[in-house]
Amino acid sequence: MAPALLTLIVFLVIPAGIVLRISFFPGSTTIGAEGYSLAQYGKFFGNSLYLSVLGETVSYAVIVCLGCLVLGFPVGYSLARHPPYQRRLRMLMVIVPLTLSLVIVVFGWLVLLGRQGLVNNILMWLGIISSPQQLLFNRTAVVVVLIQQFLPFMILSVMNVVMQIDPVLEQASTSLRASRARTFIKVIIPLSTPGIMAGLSLIFVMAVSAFVTPRLVGGPRAQMIGGFVYDQILSTSNWPFGAAMAFILFAIGFGLMAALNATIIRPLTRGLHVR
Repeated sequence: MAPALLTLIVFLVIPAGIVLRISFFPGSTTIGAEGYSLAQYGKFFGNSLYLSVLGETVSYAVIVCLGCLVLGFPVGYSLARHPPYQRRLRMLMVIVPLTLSLVIVVFGWLVLLGRQGLVNNILMWLGIISSPQQLLFNRTAVVVVLIQQFLPFMILSVMNVVMQIDPVLEQASTSLRASRARTFIKVIIPLSTPGIMAGLSLIFVMAVSAFVTPRLVGGPRAQMIGGFVYDQILSTSNWPFGAAMAFILFAIGFGLMAALNATIIRPLTRGLHVR
């Protein structure tokens, strides 16, 4: 494990530690900065604008997680129960979007949701609307595009866990006169919980730190902390404040994963011992 640990330390832990140190600089620049101060964090939590954007960012991430769970769990379960030769083609359809550049995906959505885009044309052809509607630069568009981007992670997480669930358990539940709904709730969901939690954690962390999608699809109406971090570091060169916001996002993501581990994963493994 030494090479992997060394790689993580050199390219992740040390740079993150440097950024954390920068977030404690008292001024608005790193040039000649010295000492330690909580001024950057006080500036963030003392401003109602930043707090409202933080709340909006977390709400986006929660909605995206729930959307990916509702749409991704049935697909992941179905893939896990397909024969291997049928699963390969379907998995390819799930994985291919992940191979595309994020910018290409976002610009594809801009074409689809534009005033002269495919969605508006279909709605007008069906008679649902009489004139092109503004489908871009709003919160709904951001949520839809983020769900499309992160849905494969939920599908793959659920599929990997369900594949390890013996179908005999479901058959045993049915033989004990349990309905399909009761089998789903009492057998499949509890055994799939680790995969669900892994998918939710991964999607939440990526959604809460999203930058390109909210900036291009949401416009000024959809503000997220990722855009503020970008502006502070690359536009105004205020590295200390940008680093502080970045670590606030990190704390939120890490705190969520720790909470999920404490409340969900640990009770499932309680009492299990390696013999």
